[in-house]
Amino acid sequence: MNAMTDLTLYRHLDEMTPWNDRLQVLEVIGVVDEAPEVKTFVFRSDAQTWFRYKPGQFVTLELPMDGGPLMRTYTLSSSPSRPFSIAVTVKAQPGSIGTRWMFDNLAIGTHVKAYGPAGDFSHHNHPAGKYLFVSAGSGVTPMMSMLRWLNDCAPWTDVAFVNCARRPEEIIFRKELELLGSRMPGLSLGFLIEERSSRESWFGHMGRIDAVRLPLLSPDFREREVFCCGPEPFMRAVRGMLAASGFDMAHYHQESFSAPVAEEVPAPFSGGDAGEQAAAVPIRFAVSSVEGQCQPGQTVLQTARAAGVRISAACEFGLCGTCKVKKLSGEVEMSHNGGILDDEIAEGFILACCSKPLTPLEIEA
Repeated sequence: MNAMTDLTLYRHLDEMTPWNDRLQVLEVIGVVDEAPEVKTFVFRSDAQTWFRYKPGQFVTLELPMDGGPLMRTYTLSSSPSRPFSIAVTVKAQPGSIGTRWMFDNLAIGTHVKAYGPAGDFSHHNHPAGKYLFVSAGSGVTPMMSMLRWLNDCAPWTDVAFVNCARRPEEIIFRKELELLGSRMPGLSLGFLIEERSSRESWFGHMGRIDAVRLPLLSPDFREREVFCCGPEPFMRAVRGMLAASGFDMAHYHQESFSAPVAEEVPAPFSGGDAGEQAAAVPIRFAVSSVEGQCQPGQTVLQTARAAGVRISAACEFGLCGTCKVKKLSGEVEMSHNGGILDDEIAEGFILACCSKPLTPLEIEA
């Protein structure tokens, strides 16, 4: 995107519509090496629309693998304060499939389908006077998104930024963080390095380091809104340290793509004898011209799979928004976790993974 095109986009921003994951795909416009086995992929809309999201949210990429599409969810490292592109920063772990495919196949000009943005892990949802961002490894990406937004929109904000890595060269965004540290008067940076090669010893040692060093890096951490992201053992250690210190855990937030534990709710009684078996509900998939029967307790997504109808899905607990489909008729009970907007629900969209039919349905799939 050249300077003239960029200027034109800004002049006409009020006339442009935001990116729509149902209509547009992403085009790669940049690939940056950040650290060993870590790359940032920068995208724009193929329709040159703009991106609207909260710093810290994520997208789900549909990777066209040889054996069929593979869904992978990545946090955005970019900031919505720069709305004409988005970026994900990903680390290729040993044995990773999707990320390795991205490393080998995504280049400038490549197009890929994406869903979202979605997610509730954002400082926009928890405004505070002071923040503590704690991360390990590639868990720094949502923190970077939030910090970039703060630098653009509220550079005076008081932020304690703590990042943990095995070796100095594995600190992602280190140069940019140090630059921001010289420009944001309220930003304090702390890097914790662990040179042990064993993953187990690293996670275990990180917990002890946090318990000792975190009060040194942020003496007033009990007064801050805390955001944490990293491997689960790391986040568990941070949670334990904060709880043991008397921190009010209502002000602790962590990024997680794990399904929340739901309470078991008995199925509603629909009349008849108490032992009567509930009837299956018919679902018509209009685009595929397929009729399915949703068995009691099943979701629209499960019924689609049983009928041979493909609906893209990733998290499958109502968080990522990948399985968003249009409900043409009928009613559903939907228990989502932030993967769909209120205006999308008003338009008739549902998340197939967490929607159960209350009446016969017709779905645009």
